[in-house]
Parts: sequence; C-alpha cells; structure tokens
Amino acid sequence: STPGAICGGSPPGAVVLRRTHERMKEHVVEAAAWPSELPLPHPRPHLLAVDVDADALSGTVPHLNNVEVVRLVDRVAEHHLESLGWSRRAMAAEGRMWFVARHEIDYRAESFGGDRLILATWVRRYGRTTAVRETRIARPRDRVLVAEASTRWVHMDLETRRPTRIPPEAMAACPPESSDRDSPETAR
Repeated sequence: STPGAICGGSPPGAVVLRRTHERMKEHVVEAAAWPSELPLPHPRPHLLAVDVDADALSGTVPHLNNVEVVRLVDRVAEHHLESLGWSRRAMAAEGRMWFVARHEIDYRAESFGGDRLILATWVRRYGRTTAVRETRIARPRDRVLVAEASTRWVHMDLETRRPTRIPPEAMAACPPESSDRDSPETAR
C-alpha cells in the first residue's frame, strides 16, 4: 500500500528537470534555493521551481492568473507524491484518492511572464481522514512572497465516496509541522 499523496520530501541537493508541464517548466530545487529572508516553519519542505510563461497570465491584466495559482498549489502537492513514486494513478488503482475540501489563498504580490517562482509545500497537521497542507510561492530574484495557501485534503475511498482513515505509514513517512491531530478543524 502506498502512503499517499501529501507526503514526502525533495531528495537532498536535487536540481533536476522532472517534467515540462503544458504551461510552465518545472524543476526540483534544493532547499538553498528558497529565499532565506522568507523563513518556512517546516524543516523539510518539498520545493519545486516553475517558470511563468505567457500562457499562465491573465487575459486582461498581464500578471499570473489566479486560476494558475490554484493549479500550482495542486501541482506541487501532486509533484510531492510523484517524487516519492506515489502517483495519483497508483492511488486510484488502490481505490483511494486525496480530494480537496478547502483552498485558502492569500495573494501577497503579483508575478509576471518570465518570472521564476519557487513553490514550497509541507503537511501542517493530520486528522483521522484529513490533512492540512501549506504552500508558499516565492519569487527569488527579489525575495518576495507571492502567495500563501492552506489546503485541507480529505483521504477518500473511491468506491464509497466517503472519507477513509489515512494510513499510518503515510503519516510516518511525512511528519507534519505540528501534531494537533485531535483539533476540531482537522479531526473531520
């Protein structure tokens, strides 16, 4: 059984072109690439670099489209599991999947075509059937935080379409930022 979609970490020192997305090029980056002026609360976030191209810009105002920010938040979570060999396809074959229950995004600065962005993500906490993942998006050239996101993921049984307990090996493989597993927010 695979641990799940929300766990894992970047291999130390990895700077590898993993896949070219239909919109933006993606690269795994090492922790040193995250701007030190923007501290992260997790000791081992998963990092991914993306290059913003013209297709990711809004049609009216030439900056990164907010829909693309949501896509990036989802993509870095997906990449996290792919980097460990746990694909969504494998989870689906096992009859389970992570579903988004809630996205909360704070936009801090604009991003433009040609910008390289660094995405950092980690698990903040687990409940019995949910996990809260944090994501930060930074522009390293001027050390600016572009966006912060918090996403509640629900571990689902695909046959019953009901939440199911997160496997213990998933939580063990991906230590959270905190261990307030019994808080009302995450125990759902």
